[in-house]
Amino acid sequence: MKNSVIGAGRKQARARHRRIWLWWSFWTVIVVLGLCLGLWQWERAEDKRNFLAALEAAPLVQDPSASPPEGATLMLSGEYLADHTLFLDNRTLDGRLGVAVLTPLRDEQGQYWLVQRGFMATDMGRGTPEVATPAGEVTLRGQWQTESEGAPLFGPNQEGLRLQRIALEAWDHEFAFAGWLHLVEGPGMLEAWWTPNVMPPSRHLGYAVQWWSLTLAALIAMVIGGRRLTRDAPRLPLSKPDE
Repeated sequence: MKNSVIGAGRKQARARHRRIWLWWSFWTVIVVLGLCLGLWQWERAEDKRNFLAALEAAPLVQDPSASPPEGATLMLSGEYLADHTLFLDNRTLDGRLGVAVLTPLRDEQGQYWLVQRGFMATDMGRGTPEVATPAGEVTLRGQWQTESEGAPLFGPNQEGLRLQRIALEAWDHEFAFAGWLHLVEGPGMLEAWWTPNVMPPSRHLGYAVQWWSLTLAALIAMVIGGRRLTRDAPRLPLSKPDE
């Protein structure tokens, strides 16, 4: 009888100590994860500060012969290729549904550039939008955006003359550089809608503080709960089962 009681006590103690070990392991993972996520947001804030500084310092380039830096202001002269206009679908501006007009431009050196001309409101139908495009030589000024990996697509990118996202391969032309010009001034410009999609550094810092606050709360819960479990844990019986 005594041996049975001792054996049961040992099993109960081992189970309690196992729970203590699982408790500390679980909360340690949570604390480390919170620290890492906070540090990641802190570094993201620094990256955004550098990116915004680079945009502010971006140069004005006229008829560039090399790939323009992100955010550079470009001056281009050439001719619109109106018959090759496509439309970036599902854009909104001031509560209105519409498209962004994308028209290639052939410059004086024979190079091709993609120009995002601005927003054009459309109705709820899926008919092909129509837009007037200036003929002859035009001089444009706009902000350069380098092509990057876009949001994931669920289905084909192109439906008729509509695109779900800008992709240079939708045109047969070989463009001068991987990117496009957001028109700021010049013939053929429509309503401006595009702004750089840059979350301000302050928001990343706010996220970092939130993660570290949650981490501190997790650390406090880990210590308080762990100490209670340790205090309440029974000690293993010292007697051997056969005594």
